[in-house]
Order: sequence, then C-alpha cells, then structure tokens
Amino acid sequence: MTQESDFLVLGTGIAGLLAAHKLARLGTVHVVTKKRAVESNTNYAQGGIAAVVSRSDSFESHVQDTLKAGAGLCHEDIVRLTVHEGPARIRELIEIGVRFTEQNDMLDLGLEGGHSQRRVLHAGDLTGREIERALVEACRSDRNIRIFENHVAVDLILERHPGQPPAAKNRVLGAWVLDDQTGQVRAFSARAVVLATGGAGKVYLYTSNPDIATGDGMAMACRAGATLANLEFVQFHPTCLYHPEAKSFLLSEALRGEGGVLRLKDGTRFMEKVHPMKELAPRDVVARAIDAELKRTGAECVYLDMTALSKGFLLKRFPNLYEAVKQFGVDMAHEPIPVVPAAHFFCGGVVTDEGGATEIPGLYAVGEAAHTGLHGANRLASNSLLEGCVFAHRAARHIETLWPTLKKLALPPPPRWNAGKAVPSDEAVVITQNWDEIRRLMWNYVGIVRTDRRLERARARMELLNREIAAYYWDFLLTRDLLELRNIALVADLLIQCALERKESRGLHYTLDHPEPLESERHDTLVNRYRSPHAAADAAAERGARKWSIPSSAHSKRKISHG
Repeated sequence: MTQESDFLVLGTGIAGLLAAHKLARLGTVHVVTKKRAVESNTNYAQGGIAAVVSRSDSFESHVQDTLKAGAGLCHEDIVRLTVHEGPARIRELIEIGVRFTEQNDMLDLGLEGGHSQRRVLHAGDLTGREIERALVEACRSDRNIRIFENHVAVDLILERHPGQPPAAKNRVLGAWVLDDQTGQVRAFSARAVVLATGGAGKVYLYTSNPDIATGDGMAMACRAGATLANLEFVQFHPTCLYHPEAKSFLLSEALRGEGGVLRLKDGTRFMEKVHPMKELAPRDVVARAIDAELKRTGAECVYLDMTALSKGFLLKRFPNLYEAVKQFGVDMAHEPIPVVPAAHFFCGGVVTDEGGATEIPGLYAVGEAAHTGLHGANRLASNSLLEGCVFAHRAARHIETLWPTLKKLALPPPPRWNAGKAVPSDEAVVITQNWDEIRRLMWNYVGIVRTDRRLERARARMELLNREIAAYYWDFLLTRDLLELRNIALVADLLIQCALERKESRGLHYTLDHPEPLESERHDTLVNRYRSPHAAADAAAERGARKWSIPSSAHSKRKISHG
C-alpha cells in the first residue's frame, strides 16, 4: 500500500519540523522519523541558537565571526543571507511557541566559543528540547501533517536509475520506508522530498549524537546521484562527559562561555598557550589541544573547571546540566568535570543552493544533512540551529514558487518492492561486529588528527567492509540496524576519500603530513558517485571546485523491480 502526500519530510529536527509546518500551508505533508518525533540532534542541543537580536551586536560582527571560524571555506553570500535572516526566524520560533530565557524582560544572550558578542539565545540549558516541544506541538495540531514514528527511510524513489544520464533530468518521486515494528516496506509518494535526517556522528566511536545519527539522508542522496561536499570536516565537540555510563553526554559550550576553564589532572591550565581566546577559541582548536594533551600525557581525560562560579549561579544558568552531572557523582560547583572530545557535527553534506534545492529535481536538503556553504571548514558554535531555521524557510518558499507546476504533476505508481530471495537474518552478530569495527576504525584512523597512512589503511579496510555489508543487505530481510550499518559504511567511505583528497590542514581537517593550509586547496571537496572525474570537473568549473567519483565497483543496486 502506497502512502501518498504532496510533500514528504524525512526527519524531525528543527529543520524538518519547521519545513513541514510551512509546507502544510500548501498541501498534505507526511513526516517520517526513526524513533519518536522528538528524538533528534536538535533535542540534544543545550547551548542555543545564534542570531543578532541585541543593539550592541551587528550583522557584520556575526558574519565575520562565522567567516573566521570557517577558515576560508565559507560561502560568504550564504553566510550573509543566513545572518541577516536570523532575527526573522527567531521571531517566528517565538510566535510558534518557543520560550527563550529572558532576564529583566529582555532575551538572555549567552557567549560561546568563536563569538565576539553575546548573541546565543537559549532556553536554560535545554534549548533544543524547548524548540522540539514547540515544533512538535505545532505539527501535531496541523490536520495537513501526519507523523510516522518508528519508520526508517530505505532509499529515494526516482523516475529512473540515477546512473543513467543526464542526471539533471531525473526526478525524485518519494522514498521507500521500512516500518520498524512490522518489518513491512512501503512506498511514500510525494511531489517534493525534504531530507532533514541530520548528521552522522555514529560513524565514530565517541559522539555527542543520539543513536539515530547514522547519515541516512547523506547516504540515500549519494545513492540517488546527488553531489555531496566537504565530508572531511567533522566537528569534534571538545567537552563530552568522560564516564563509563555517560553515553553521548555533551557539556555545552556555554559552560566555557560563562567562565569554565580546562585543566590537566594536576590543575595546569593549558589553553592559555594555545590560542588568544583560550577556552573560547573555535571548537577545532580546543578539541585538537585536548587531543594533543591526552596523547602527550597518556591521560584518559582532561577537566572542565567551573568551581570559580558560585553554586547559585550554576544552578540558575545550568540547572539541568548541574543535576545531570551530579547523577554521575560530580558536583561541578566543588570539583572539575572529566571531559573528552567527541564527534559532534558534520560541516559537509548534500549540496544545495540558497533555496535548499539539490541538483535532483524535487529533492531538498536542510539542516545538518545539507551542505549550504555556511560553515566552511569549521562551524561557529550555535550556528547549526540558525541554519536549520533559515533553510527550512527557504526550502518551503522555493517549493511554494514551484507549487502551481508541482501540484499538476501526476504521481506515477511506484515500482513494486521486491525482497527477492532475502530471508530473516540468523547472523545479527555480523551487523554488530561491522558496526563496532567501523566506529573504532574511524576514531583511530580518521579522527581529530589524521595522516595519509592512517587514511589509506582506513580506506582499504572500508572497501572490504562495504562488500561484506552489501552481500548481507541482499541476502537478508531489512531491519533498522542493517539499514543504519549500510548508511554509516557509505558515509565513512565518502569521508575517508574526501580526507585523502585534501592535501592540507584547514579547520576541522588536520593532517600531520600536510600541516599548513594552502591557497591552492581553498575549495570545496565534492563527490558524486555517478560522474566521471572529467565530467564532474567541467560541471564545477565555474566555482573552481574539485569533483571526483567513487569507483564503479562501489555502486550498490536498488532493491526494487519494475513491473
């Protein structure tokens, strides 16, 4: 049975829900999410959303802070439009029902690393949860929106196989979706599809991301023939709680913004000798400094010291963080918090234009799954929620301009799903083994500090793993674990190849073999699985970007039949 709607949104973070909310004014919207609607990276965002809302701040200041953090790879036009549209999107969130923290009847603004002004709006230390609450309520109350929880997107449905030229003439018609509870795969047909599936932090052993962050949208877009960019730039958050039971527990940038300092076990403060902004240096600088100290000393963690601040202040500014850390036996008012870096945010993703549109007609990407050009080689703190808002709005507006044409399009019956000779798996240990191996491999060889030798080892191993996973995919019936393994394996492979292509150190990509930034390398690294290097280079000539393709042996087949 086909589920048909005007629009299909994959993902329920800030970008997906806001896009659904706006598109519902035009027609029906189906929203697909792997778990509950509130389970997303947005829900875990503690710090806040950056925007110019204070008279003491300026658009130009926010622009320059973003460009500086991005280490020469930000698309300045995108930075400027995002920053300038930020205040309007903040007003819109407030109108929807988001309750940002106020002080003396004014929005309370925080300071985070890389920012020269206080401009981070927050809702205590649970900003993401508050934004999710308001947006989920707004979407659930809209009769034009239907949310499908515990549903996992498998692949995009296209007019024809993406390997058939010309790619620009192809069109997305929806997505195959697995009902995680019944095991049934159904077609979801739509006139436009919005990828809002978030990042891929679970590619790494240590991450601040929830379990759902497996790069699904990036992988599906790649298999469909869309271009991806800059996957080598993975932001490692400097401070995640180091505790055997504290899975993915992020300690907000705002802690350092309010005066927290980083120390070694003996109490030595080390950021003073690394960067003029000390603990408020950009995240790549802080994460790399911590990684260097851990390697130098052999220690398992460093410490975030908040003891210079009063308990009363900490309880008021960080009530939830204070209590959460205390549950793990640490009272931040009286003792430093053990911390380590962890994979946090992908600055690269599916390439879009300023309207959120990909090169595949009908396919849009917003939020962390997308590459808009805003973040460059390193994301400025709290710009991610801002990007999600701005480009959800822009994607909806772009679709609205096309709506008179889109609503006249006939939706052809999707091809029939065919599981072939696949049987229920009796070797689930294969999934667990491969999952663990990929994450450890990526952490050890493709982490905060890289070398050509480590990357080559990682690439060779990933080639074997991808072949093994592909065989497993065709032999056994689909499960959510198998789909996620397939996706992280593809994203890991793309990341490694992007990292090998960049022969310099810039922003979040730091390699011991090429330790300096080079002007000749100041371009995006683009990948499209179905284009030859020559054809891709021609297509990118105007922007001076390098494109290259995955070898044809890496192509996967589509588990569908036409008939």
